[in-house]
Amino acid sequence: MKTFTCDVWDRRRAMAALVSLAAAAATSPLGAQGRGGAPIRVALIEGLSGPFGNTGEAVFRNLVWACERVNARGGVDLGGGVRRPLQIVRYDSKSQPQEALSALQSALDDGISLVAQGNSSAVAAALIEAINRHNEREPQRQVVFLNYAAVDPVLTNERCSFWHFRFDAHADMRMAALMSVLKGDAEVKSVYLIGQDYSFGQAVLREAKRQLAVQRPDVRIVGEELHPMARIKDFIPYVTKIKASGAQAVITGNWGNDLTLLVRAARELQYEGKFYTFYGNALGAPAAIGEAGVGKVLAVADWFPNAPGEASRQLVEAFRRRFPNPADDYIHLRMQLMIEALAQALQQAARNGGTGGPDGVPPALAVARALERADVTLAGQRLRMRADDHQAQQPLMVAVMERQGAPGVPFDVEGSGYGFRVIQRLEATAAEQPHTCRMARP
Repeated sequence: MKTFTCDVWDRRRAMAALVSLAAAAATSPLGAQGRGGAPIRVALIEGLSGPFGNTGEAVFRNLVWACERVNARGGVDLGGGVRRPLQIVRYDSKSQPQEALSALQSALDDGISLVAQGNSSAVAAALIEAINRHNEREPQRQVVFLNYAAVDPVLTNERCSFWHFRFDAHADMRMAALMSVLKGDAEVKSVYLIGQDYSFGQAVLREAKRQLAVQRPDVRIVGEELHPMARIKDFIPYVTKIKASGAQAVITGNWGNDLTLLVRAARELQYEGKFYTFYGNALGAPAAIGEAGVGKVLAVADWFPNAPGEASRQLVEAFRRRFPNPADDYIHLRMQLMIEALAQALQQAARNGGTGGPDGVPPALAVARALERADVTLAGQRLRMRADDHQAQQPLMVAVMERQGAPGVPFDVEGSGYGFRVIQRLEATAAEQPHTCRMARP
C-alpha cells in the first residue's frame, strides 16, 4: 500500500481527494496530524481545470512530492519537540485572475497564511496586489506568496513586494541563457517571435528584441506575433506565416497547450527551423513534434532530468518510482527547492517569532524575513534568495532535444522517447541580473 505524507484537500472535490490521499496520510510516519499539531497548510491557487489544467496538476504532483520529503524526515521542526507536517490545499483558479482572487479569499477564510501560485504572471500580479492590500489592512492575518513559475520580470522589479518570493528565473534571465547559445549558432540568420498576448508573452518578445540587438545584431527579425492565450485551437495559420517568412528559428515563451499546439502545427507543416523555447521540454511538446525536433528544439530551465551527476539521476529515478505513469513525468527541481526553503524558513521563524500566526504557524512577517535568507541545496542544485528583490538565484541550463539513449540523454520525457541533452550551464553568478526593485518593507 502506498502512503502519502502530504495531505491534500480540494474544496470543490473534497471527498475524492480525501479518500485517495488524506486518508492514506494517516498511515504515514507523521500521521494525519503530525507530532505536536495539525498540518501546516499551503494554499495552492492554480488552474486545475480548463485548457491549462494539466499544467496545474503537474505542479500539484511536484509540491506533494516535495512535502512528502519534508514530512518523511519528521516534518517542520517548530521547536520544543513540536514537529508538524506540510499540507497542500487545492484551490482551482481556472487560470483566471478573478477566480484566483476568489480562491485567495477562500484560503484566507480558511485561515491559511501561505499561498503558492505560478502558472500565469497575470494571475500572480493580481495576487500580489491583493495580498499587499490584505496584509496592510489586516496585520494579524498576513500572507506570504510563494511563486514557482510566474516569470514576468516586473514582479521582482517595478512591482516587487515584500510578501512575494519568486523561485523561478524571470523571463529576462531565461532569455539571456537562451541567447548564450543563440549567439554562437551561426546557422541562424533570421528569427520569428511568437508569444501569448499577456504580460509575460509581451515581456518575452520585448526582451528577445533587446537581447538580439546586443548579442546577434546580424540576425533579422522576420516576424513578430502575439496571439490570444488559451483560445487558439489550430496554429496552422501561424506556422504558415512562420514558414512564409523564411525564419530559420522561432523564439517563444509559450507554455502549456499553446506550446503543444504550436509545435504540433510546425510538425504537420514540416517546418524545419529551430525552436528556442522557455518550456519546450515537457507537457506534451516533445511528443507533439517528434523526430522533427531532434537537434532543433531547445529549452531553458533551472534544471533538466538529464543534468549531469549522480544526485540528479537519483532524483529522477525517485520521482518516477513515486509517479510511475509516463503521463505524470513532469519534475521541476525549483519546486522541490521552494518547499525546502519554506521548511527552512518556518523553522527559523519559529525560533525568532514563535508560532502565534494564523493556522498556528509562525507569523507571516517572521516567515518572510527568514525566506529572505533562504539558502537550500538538493540534487546538487543550490538556490539562494536575493533579499533586495526576492528573486531566487540559481544556475540555469539550456538543453537540446535528442532521442533517448543518445549520449547525455538517459531519460526521455513523458514516455515520448525523446529527452533533452544539456549543452550550456550558467552558474548562478552568470545568470544573475540587476534589478529595479524599491521594496517597501513593513
